[in-house]
Amino acid sequence: MAEQNYDLVIIGAGPGGYVSAIRASQLGLKTLVIEKDQPGGVCGNWGCIPSKSLLHQAELFHDIKNLEYMGLHIDKSGFNYEKVQQKSRKAALKSGKGVSGLLKKNGIEYLTGDAVLSGPKEVTVDGKDKIRGKFILVAAGSSPRVIPGFEYDEEKVLSSTGILKLTALPKSLLILGAGAIGMEFAYVMNAFGVEVTIIEMMDHILPIEDAEVVKVVEAEFKKNGVKMLVSTKASNLEKTKDGITLDIESKDGKKDTLKAEKILVAVGRTPNSQGLGLESLGIKTEKGFIKVGDYYQTDIPGIFAIGDVIASPLLAHVASKEGEVAVEFMAGQAPREKRLDPDLIPGATYTEPGVGSFGPSEEKAKERGIAYEKYVFPYAGAGKTNSIEKPNGLVKILFNPKTKEIISGHVVGYQATELIHEILLAKKAELLPEDIATMVHAHPTISEAVMEAARGVEGWAIHV
Repeated sequence: MAEQNYDLVIIGAGPGGYVSAIRASQLGLKTLVIEKDQPGGVCGNWGCIPSKSLLHQAELFHDIKNLEYMGLHIDKSGFNYEKVQQKSRKAALKSGKGVSGLLKKNGIEYLTGDAVLSGPKEVTVDGKDKIRGKFILVAAGSSPRVIPGFEYDEEKVLSSTGILKLTALPKSLLILGAGAIGMEFAYVMNAFGVEVTIIEMMDHILPIEDAEVVKVVEAEFKKNGVKMLVSTKASNLEKTKDGITLDIESKDGKKDTLKAEKILVAVGRTPNSQGLGLESLGIKTEKGFIKVGDYYQTDIPGIFAIGDVIASPLLAHVASKEGEVAVEFMAGQAPREKRLDPDLIPGATYTEPGVGSFGPSEEKAKERGIAYEKYVFPYAGAGKTNSIEKPNGLVKILFNPKTKEIISGHVVGYQATELIHEILLAKKAELLPEDIATMVHAHPTISEAVMEAARGVEGWAIHV
């Protein structure tokens, strides 16, 4: 490398790392990105992007019945899942090339290698190249969490990465964990005809989402033949000649043994904080997560950490925004916030129906002692949802009983992950439901359901 001194050295080229690098370049910081794998990180290569490709194709396949209703005869005998997987890999490749292009366009240097912190302002790459940076940003991401007894072999016991590599569908699949990742793959596999059973230890699927919202997803999945076992613990996993067996126990003590060809273990992710040299510099961690303060600074001046390596929601858009906050602070700017407000972070589950939300669920609001009232508007009340045969869903707004200020928003249904942002923008801009309610919305659109929910808060919903 010609240049060994930089204003900023970033470890990781995922959504946190590469977005931080571009923002740093915009602010005049000479920046180097070091990545041991591929540009785009897990999200672009083995997560967000390829999985959404699978979800899109699964939705198309699931909707074949609508084409058959029109009188078309669809011969499914030639279906080849390998073609589906290849499309997802093309999407990932395109994403990676896009990230590389953006880095080059913004004059950001890129180095492939394994980076370790070797000093307060120094990184060593592959044990030899020493690179200095006025600031260092750790954005090393995360990996699928490994549970003892459920170690991945990517043949019969799959991680979220391993299932993306499948070129042939199993006949049956168990999914351990009903969070967003587990539910998204359940939708994909079920849509393509795989027999799917989900096992979740908590009381309902999508445990962090509002229970009223979850019921809509649950009903649709049941209708499509997905089995869901909640309040259920998995214990002993055995590999057999034909697949796997799994011992389970329900909350009431009932025991059973499940059989399937494969199992997907989707029980969270682990921060990639090991092997970075944190201990040698005295950088503190807790349960593997790097401890940070305002602007995502560690205890060591000049060293910052963002994304999945810190204890914030493990979401790509969170990592990106945290990186922007950190970099703007490094550049002497005045970021609008010292840290992201967790109640202003949108969550998204890209199933069908999908889920978009921000702020506390009704259950969490009660736990936190937040005084609230709610209004729920059914999707079926919006003309567009009926005309496109997507009436199953709702828009739910929690609000302050005295001031009508928005506390949180929850949408479930078709395009929910897009619709949630209108309510979130109102919340962030300190607008009231009245502002959404009185804004003209095009007809017919699904977003009219958001307008009607806001009108409901004000006491004058029309189409219900």
